[in-house]
Amino acid sequence: MIKVGIVGGTGYTGAELLRLLSQHPQAELKAITSRTEKGMPVADMFPSLRRRVSLAFSDPAEAHLDQCDVVFFATPHGVAMTQGPALLEKGVRIIDLAADFRLKDPAVFAHWYKMEHSQLGLLAESVYGLPEVNREAIRKARVIGLPGCYPTSVQLGFLPLIEPAAGDLIELDSLIADCKSGVSGAGRKAEVHTLLAEASDNFKAYGVSGHRHLPEIVQGLQAIAGRPVKLVFTPHLVPMIRGIHATLYARVKPGAQDVDFQALFEKRYAREPFVDVMPKGSTPETRSVRASNMVRIAVHRPPGSDLITILVVEDNLVKGASGQGVQVMNLMFGLPEDTGLTQVPVLP
Repeated sequence: MIKVGIVGGTGYTGAELLRLLSQHPQAELKAITSRTEKGMPVADMFPSLRRRVSLAFSDPAEAHLDQCDVVFFATPHGVAMTQGPALLEKGVRIIDLAADFRLKDPAVFAHWYKMEHSQLGLLAESVYGLPEVNREAIRKARVIGLPGCYPTSVQLGFLPLIEPAAGDLIELDSLIADCKSGVSGAGRKAEVHTLLAEASDNFKAYGVSGHRHLPEIVQGLQAIAGRPVKLVFTPHLVPMIRGIHATLYARVKPGAQDVDFQALFEKRYAREPFVDVMPKGSTPETRSVRASNMVRIAVHRPPGSDLITILVVEDNLVKGASGQGVQVMNLMFGLPEDTGLTQVPVLP
């Protein structure tokens, strides 16, 4: 059994980790921390976990996290790089759901997250936890920087088009990602813009002049393509709890107009357990992936246009966060990748 600890278990991603790990046949939950809720049974805060999780929240100093095999950080940015080194010295592996180990350039991290990176050695060592790209590196890693929710959907949508093996198919200097997220992506903290009266019956863009996920997406796309990429990324808030819908646009090069892009995507993702390429002409819905680790992708060629349109849906709390973390944990400990992650999406 894999002994698992969770730092910061009172937010949505922490609760989602608990839901998934409580059903995982090879995971044993050893500790979940919260200074403010120390001593409170987890099931008192999250009644959905009654008879599933018997742990109480504990203070990080008393949680014996160093006795775990792996620790998830479901915490604000900056916590994992502060607390992680002591755990690594004890042989504990780390999966960070925040941004501490996502951006490889510490100056870029400091610009977007308004703090200096304190563990440059670990940052250099860390592996970006997108299994469809870095599967083999993840297996050997001690430190994982888990992708953000938007970056997961955008990178998986563009991936088959920009890999060198696919050839020179699209213009890389004019990519567009038009993305929508449910309000749980903002976390569990109380903020005016996520109040029911503010978010319900409303639709708006945000972060148009610059969003912290933009440099992460560009970094990932450039690593995949092996050359510079330019992207316009516009996120929107929609009045739903879970889900991301990414509509991606790319200009097809003249020599690639006759490529069978549907077949290209189907071939690239044929062996991926959590990427489903939909039949031609499909329009995937966010509810088709709700509470699951599945990503669904549809490929479209607008008539009379040299564009290709890619539709991507995911659950931002599962494949966009905690589920991807469990998928990564499975790889790190030599388990089948889908262990504990075969839940059928919830409908309606």
